[in-house]
Amino acid sequence: MRLQGNVRTFSFIARMPDDPGALHRAAEIIKSHGGNIHRVDYDRRIDPHIVFWQVDAGEDAPEKITRDLQAIGYLQTSLATLRYLKFSVYLPDEPGMLFEFLGHTTGAGANIAFLDFDDRGKHPGRLTVALTLENDTVAYRLLEELKLRWRLEILEYDSTGKKLDDTVFYIRFAQELRDIIGTEDEDFLFRLLHDSNHIAQELTSQGHDPHMVFRSILQTGRTLRQTTGSGFYSKYQIIPIGRGGKLFCFQLPCGGSVYVLRNDGRTAMFDTGFGIYHREIVEMLARFGIDSRELEGIYITHADADHSGGGALYDAQSIMHAGSLDIIHAANRAYGSQMEGSILGQVYTKFINIFSHFSPPTNVKLLPPASAARRGGLPIIDEIDICGLRFQVLESLGGHLHGHVFFACSEAGLLLTGDCLINFDSLTPEMEEFATLAKNLMTTVNVDSERARLERRALLEIGAELDMRAKADGRRLLVCCGHGAVSTIEAEGLRTFGEIGHYSVEEHYQAK
Repeated sequence: MRLQGNVRTFSFIARMPDDPGALHRAAEIIKSHGGNIHRVDYDRRIDPHIVFWQVDAGEDAPEKITRDLQAIGYLQTSLATLRYLKFSVYLPDEPGMLFEFLGHTTGAGANIAFLDFDDRGKHPGRLTVALTLENDTVAYRLLEELKLRWRLEILEYDSTGKKLDDTVFYIRFAQELRDIIGTEDEDFLFRLLHDSNHIAQELTSQGHDPHMVFRSILQTGRTLRQTTGSGFYSKYQIIPIGRGGKLFCFQLPCGGSVYVLRNDGRTAMFDTGFGIYHREIVEMLARFGIDSRELEGIYITHADADHSGGGALYDAQSIMHAGSLDIIHAANRAYGSQMEGSILGQVYTKFINIFSHFSPPTNVKLLPPASAARRGGLPIIDEIDICGLRFQVLESLGGHLHGHVFFACSEAGLLLTGDCLINFDSLTPEMEEFATLAKNLMTTVNVDSERARLERRALLEIGAELDMRAKADGRRLLVCCGHGAVSTIEAEGLRTFGEIGHYSVEEHYQAK
């Protein structure tokens, strides 16, 4: 169908009976108003009644389509938490009793989730039923009607939505999202449901379990929330460098490691962690004698939320690649890559930014464009002074993320690699589990796997060269990975360097 004039793209959620012809009837209404369907998803394994639609139509058509769908009861207009009511009612052995009872539930607009009745069973005359209802008032009114007619035993009543079964899957999922992000804005929740369904549709087409998608979304948000406040902790290393300097590595419970460099009376930070951890990070830094207000700069390796998501919450200026700023503005971690059009990267970015309270740098200084010179196959961007030490800034090949940069200091024997090198053996099981959630939702955390492989090889070659120089001075090159511990390069891979301590909020306040 070719649409003329002003065209609007709009989305809606239809809640339809699981009956033959229901989908056809909805499509007929869309067609009658000149709508062109370009995405529809229905999967009874998830929810037997919900259908997601995305339609192109003329300027006035969306209102007409939704009006007609609502008129026949096919439009999901609210995500209000449904009430779950389970009770037993004792019906006399008379013809028509069950029919009369069901008349009351239908009149109340209740959906039956469970029904158990057998007049030849152990409890003849007892009907056990579970219902979902719109609100407390409807539930109370129905119970009062039933009590006037029959004897009742209330078995369970839940107003939180946690007892709902999968016949109202998306209502329950919306309630769980609402609990995580703390919003009652239904328009916002409707948009998140569309996004969730879209990546579920994409991943299901690739052979993945759709329920895994929804579990991973919720677990991402819950884990971040549970590891703030009293649940916050960090593994840390404090490593002497140069003449009186120190390098601090803080492995946060979720996401990337944060590094603080102190030297020559100056302090700088590399990457920020998630914005949701900002208060806890500032308190932790103070515990180690670091005043976050005295940072001379924050050096961002790349634009993922766990590396740049707290930048705006510090007074210090953030130094980053122009590509990182582009990704932040586009709100799409796949920007500038071959995967830019992938729905997976777009939706994951939206969810992780919401869950992690993404607060990217606003006081920004951009690194200059890369020069023609190269080191180990990587473009050289610049040489800069950080805390009195000379760092060479190298540009990635765009394997993990567009705009990714590395910082190499031969003098102090430091190589900050962002997520292009990771010491997986140093991660806790909880950290590994959280990292797996992103892979569940995007299939890979790299926007170009082949380039990511070349980046790793280049970094290891540069690292071997720097390590050889460090060994000549009786030292080792310290590889500062994007996730995990500060490490050395060994024949078998990355090995954790030195001792690792454990910091927790609870222990911090006990010490006070």
